[in-house]
Amino acid sequence: MTPTLVRQHLPRAGAAPRVDLCARARDWSEIQERMLVPLYEAVHERLEVGPGTRLLGLGCGSGLALLMAAARGAAVTGVESRAPERLALARGRLLPEAWDTRARAGTRLVEGSPRDAADARTSAYNLVTAFEPIGCLAGDSEGLGETLADAVPFAERGAAVVLAGWGPPERCATSSVLRVATKLADPLRGTGSWRPALRDDLEEVATRAGLRPDGSGRVACPFGYADVDSAVRGLLSTGLFDGAIMATDQAQVDKEVAEALHPHQRQDGTVWMPNVFRYLIARVP
Repeated sequence: MTPTLVRQHLPRAGAAPRVDLCARARDWSEIQERMLVPLYEAVHERLEVGPGTRLLGLGCGSGLALLMAAARGAAVTGVESRAPERLALARGRLLPEAWDTRARAGTRLVEGSPRDAADARTSAYNLVTAFEPIGCLAGDSEGLGETLADAVPFAERGAAVVLAGWGPPERCATSSVLRVATKLADPLRGTGSWRPALRDDLEEVATRAGLRPDGSGRVACPFGYADVDSAVRGLLSTGLFDGAIMATDQAQVDKEVAEALHPHQRQDGTVWMPNVFRYLIARVP
């Protein structure tokens, strides 16, 4: 099993609060975020991210994708509007006091919208990324469209805009676990309900934002965990089970997600779920 995907995480002692946002952000950065590394690498390689890249990362979270781009020499700006706890971790990764390397030059992290990151001294971006996958929750593409509309004015003509989405359910083993969120969230079903990804989800979002689709790709992103506890913590850190937690309670969600993971548990106790994610490259006209 790939060691970068599966690491041992000790369970936290004691009863956790209903939603501990700081703990969730740590679970995201330490457990779940690395599951999308193959996606980040594929996009960076295809678009030849390097010293000439001026990248705007939308929903940058705890900053792993930005860190990988900065390591290739890109000047990166990250914006995060929904998870300040994740952004604090990104600052620790990308802007520590003692880090004084070329990769740090030009790095900016902003809480808010792309408008809040606007700076007259900064050249227009030639790459915009929105790596948080859509096509999993009903209505998840609507917020992305609004964010793109805010970001496009700060990108140069012809700039690449990358969107990401879940692959078809039959190629995403995690889909069976995500359905637990819908079952538990009922009767609060609605914008927080799981739904299968549709083939043209990304193209529709890009077109509504006035972008021109210009290629796509599929990337295998297996979800691998040291044990069921790590898998539950990682999956809940995505926020996809928030509606279920509101409708029931944390213990009930933990229990049912753990049960849904059992078919994916190997004899050595590790959990392995093959998934395919899709990305779309669109262009600013």
